Order: sequence, then structure tokens, then C-alpha cells
Amino acid sequence: MSAVLTLEYVPRDEKGSEPDGIGPVGQVIRYADTPGATARDVAYPERELPPDGIPGYLAARKDGTRSFVLWADPQRRARLATVTTVSAGDGVATYQVLGVQGEPLGTFVREKALSGRGLRTRWTVTQTGCPESVGFKGRIFWWYVWWLLFPVQTAIAVGSLLNGGGDVARGPRRIFWRCGSETPLEFQDDRLSLHAQWCDWRLGAALVALLRTFDGWLGSAWDDRRS
Repeated sequence: MSAVLTLEYVPRDEKGSEPDGIGPVGQVIRYADTPGATARDVAYPERELPPDGIPGYLAARKDGTRSFVLWADPQRRARLATVTTVSAGDGVATYQVLGVQGEPLGTFVREKALSGRGLRTRWTVTQTGCPESVGFKGRIFWWYVWWLLFPVQTAIAVGSLLNGGGDVARGPRRIFWRCGSETPLEFQDDRLSLHAQWCDWRLGAALVALLRTFDGWLGSAWDDRRS
């Protein structure tokens, strides 16, 4: 059976803020041993800001740069992992995931659609000591369907802006990662499934948090807040 990781938002309680005015982390990653099982809270992702603060982070993220921490608790008492950007530009970004002691857990490479090796966004996941797994965002058939309906979607989007009604369909987002004959990872409906027993759940938690920063203009990326 497969384990499942999801990222969810936690309502902020201003009364629970620390003396310095900083409240608990606003996102939590939940882990279930099998689909449908009771999930438990395992990690709390939070942006790690550069010296110039939020404006600098938001400016850098336009090129694909991301930097965040996975805390073991909402009060930030202990780290589980850290995600940093090794390089970003021209639609290609490489990320490194480090453990508590700074040990490398793995790397992610995101190649934006039409910027490198294909018509779809390509995600390469490499867990330390394991072969790389490659996945593509969406299936080609559904992308064709989505683009054929794009004029209709544009009209709905304009109508939504004018009168607050309507619902625009998001582009295909499902990702299957292949590693030889295996499919170790799968992302669907904002859930990351770990199908292979050798998958490190900490790397999976970092991946689902990173994927959710690329939710697109119809999504709700958790790391693009201006406060």
C-alpha cells in the first residue's frame, strides 16, 4: 500500500503568537500510512527569507527560486529538513534537500514546459543513494483537450472577474514519476503518494511543499504571501 502526504493550511490564531509577535507556522504536512487512513501532522513548511526579506523572496521566486524549512513542530523548535535553490533561470531550477545535520536527502530539478526537453513541465527527483525518477506534469491528451477549450476558459475567466461567477478549469496537474519499471511517486489532487517502500518520507514532504509553490495563477501557492 502507498503512503500519502498532503499540505494543508492551518488557521492562524493571533492569541497564540509568541512574545515577538511571530505566530505558529501556517501550513502543515500530514502523513497517512495508507490511503484513507488517519493522517498525522509530520512537518510544518515555512519560507526562509533572504536578507532583503519578503520583497527579495517574491522577486527571486519569479525565476523559480524557492527556499523553505520543514519544521518538526509549529513553534519551530526543531528542523526536519531544509530546501534551497542550487540554480534557477531560463525555466530550469535545481533544488537541494538537506536533513537535520546538513546531510543531503536528495535533489529536485524542474524544467518548465517549452523551456527544455518537452512540451510539458518535467520534474526529476533523485533521492540520495537511489536512481533518479522522472515525471511530467499532466498527460498529453488532456493538455490537448485543455488547450482546445482555452478560448472558452478565457471567456469564463473574464466573466468571473466581472460578476464573480463561473469556474475556470485548471490545467492538467497529475504527475507520475518513473524509475525503471517502478512508479515510486504520484501527485494527484494535491496529494503526493509514495508507492515505493524505499522513498524517504522527508523528501516526499519537501516535494509536496515545493509542488504546491507552483500552483499557478488559479491555485493558492502557500509561499507567495506579501506579509
